[in-house]
Amino acid sequence: MPHDPSSSRTALRICPLCEATCGLTLTIEGTRVTGARGDREDVFSKGFICPKGASIGGLDEDPDRLRTPLVRKDGVLTEASWGEAFDAIAHALPALVGEHGPQSVGVVLGNPNVHTMAGALYPPALLAALRTRALFTASTLDQMPKHVSSGLLFGDPNAIPVPDLDRTDHLLMLGANPLESNGSLCTAPDFPGKLKALRRRGGSLTVIDPRRTRTARLADRHVAIRPGTDALLLAAMAHVLFEEKLTDPGALADHVEGIGEVADAVRDFTPEAVAAACDVDAGTIRTLARELAAAPTAAVYGRIGSCTVEHGTLASWLVDVLNVLTGNLDRPGGALFPLSATARAPRPAAPGKGFALGRWASRVSAHPEAKGELPISALAEEIETPGEGRIRALIVLAANPVLSAPDGARLDGALADGLDFMVSVDPYLNETSRHADVVLPPPPPSQSAHFDFAFNALAVRNQVRYTRPAVPLDDGRMDEAEILARLVLAVSGMHGAEPDAVDTMIIDRALGKAVADPLSPVHGRAPADISAALTGRTGAERRLDLMLRLGPYGEGFGTDPDGLSLERLLAHPHGIDLGPLAPRVPEVLTTRSGRVELFPAPVAADLPRLRRALDGRRDPEALVLVGRRHLRSNNSWLHNVAALRGGSNVCTLQMHPEDAARLGLSDGATATVTADGGELTVPVEVTDSVRTGVVSLPHGWGHNRPGTRMAVAAEQPGVNVNQLLDGSRLDPLSGTAVLNAIPVTVAPSR
Repeated sequence: MPHDPSSSRTALRICPLCEATCGLTLTIEGTRVTGARGDREDVFSKGFICPKGASIGGLDEDPDRLRTPLVRKDGVLTEASWGEAFDAIAHALPALVGEHGPQSVGVVLGNPNVHTMAGALYPPALLAALRTRALFTASTLDQMPKHVSSGLLFGDPNAIPVPDLDRTDHLLMLGANPLESNGSLCTAPDFPGKLKALRRRGGSLTVIDPRRTRTARLADRHVAIRPGTDALLLAAMAHVLFEEKLTDPGALADHVEGIGEVADAVRDFTPEAVAAACDVDAGTIRTLARELAAAPTAAVYGRIGSCTVEHGTLASWLVDVLNVLTGNLDRPGGALFPLSATARAPRPAAPGKGFALGRWASRVSAHPEAKGELPISALAEEIETPGEGRIRALIVLAANPVLSAPDGARLDGALADGLDFMVSVDPYLNETSRHADVVLPPPPPSQSAHFDFAFNALAVRNQVRYTRPAVPLDDGRMDEAEILARLVLAVSGMHGAEPDAVDTMIIDRALGKAVADPLSPVHGRAPADISAALTGRTGAERRLDLMLRLGPYGEGFGTDPDGLSLERLLAHPHGIDLGPLAPRVPEVLTTRSGRVELFPAPVAADLPRLRRALDGRRDPEALVLVGRRHLRSNNSWLHNVAALRGGSNVCTLQMHPEDAARLGLSDGATATVTADGGELTVPVEVTDSVRTGVVSLPHGWGHNRPGTRMAVAAEQPGVNVNQLLDGSRLDPLSGTAVLNAIPVTVAPSR
């Protein structure tokens, strides 16, 4: 029966399905989302939408989404009430911690946490309540090298400069494919449009990637580098800048130390020395360096392909070394530090505490922590290995490490046989959550509020937007903020208290610090009076209101009547534009010296390992594996949405025609791929979009394990590329798994 258009209404929603954070206008009939289009009035995305955002209604209505909690009874996960679920957690976890100590509980945070308001607000409180250091996150499968290099350079691992896409004259991009990913560590709705605008205004785009991706096809220059050698190429470019006296830090010169030490450190990395290893001729490398130096403004931007490799932290460091040496760090048109509306308000520049690595280490293999996290590749051994401090319980928030981490089969077994108790907060019974004793399902996107705490700090333009739930919660569903607040209460001995108690406690602590801070706009005021002035329907909204008011654009509880607050933000449903990125050095620096420390000691200690990679001798028939991204996918999240299947969103082994012919493989044939962690059988896709010597498999597939409830994904399960890895290959500075440039052998399946 056709719907009656007069019964429809529209509501705004910020899309939570990738880092672009586009504004959506949802069409709603009753409580059903029946359509989605880009919000043309959104101050940031201006109407842009991708297939993921357009399918948000299908994600909402997925029949496989869990709608009630599951609790394991007699070995079987069974539907239960919320009360039963939290009772089970409160009974099990505090007792386990009491007997075995806080390190017996591990916490795993998945990528979706940074895409939800609750996922940003409550995990710190959970970790504080548990007092555990056994934290594992998706960062060590992705961007941790950038956090580490930023921490070492600038003192703050979250101070990540982003390319000023709207004003740059020259963009050099490594290991990134934003036409498929929509951008990463660079929040930019309509990234493709911004690259096309760069070309239209006479700027240039260079893409360094072993695949001729959609992004590479758009570029003025595509350099098909050998995978895993990004750091060598960047070091050689730095060498050229020094050799040819092309360095000019510009306005940053008085705020940088270590330039001379960097010059000495890259002396051996001549273009001629790295050419064979990179499979990029020395002349091209020199041209790349000269073009970067000659551009009126320029930015170097590296992403996952340059992070999840053997020298990921060194490559991330060298990206910003090049930005510094060419005077493009912290200037318009270069790479700048965004200023989020919920960041700490700027204060006078002064030395800080700096950033330290290895403050503690993992129990079994002594992996050093980075940014308070341990490598997720070490999770299985921390569960399996007997002894004091063994992980006996696990809380998994929106993560699927059985698919996303190396050697999923081993972790699968550890979760099945090695834990006393496990909690998953997840909307699906997937490859990981199927092992849980309690599964707590959050509501679908339309029933959730949204604010981008993480991505506003990485945005190419300062802005602030907030959307309340587009439709009310279904009967029997619980808001994600309440789920996580009740989880905090259940593990902390406060089971049964109202969930607002968690928010009140956090607000009281924040206000206690603010009123004691001489630089705060509320210094010396009564915390109770400030707390009473907060607005918001929920504890989460009151916390947002506090952060906005005390933030860099805030109204400061009366000190700036034109400043931000939740109330003002709600009055601007399409968001508030806060202006283009602006220079922030030295205020952003928190190093011990108060300067950009361009040659930090951990980097210096790791450079000999990079020098050993200068040996360019390679077996001409050897193959290495790289991943790839699909526009219709986001890791393992969206394979159960029927509308996003098909097109390029398929799990195939891409291989160059010359390699395929040499191995006796044809398009559509089945190949066996073997590496450190095992072997996979997968269909072959012969294409010249991948260079010779390289094969490519997408990440996030392998939906063929029993006990899951993801029927659409199971119809086309694909293979889990991470099963080819045994977890032993890590970037030592960041603990990040080496997911790209993995040696493999490929042969026709028998």
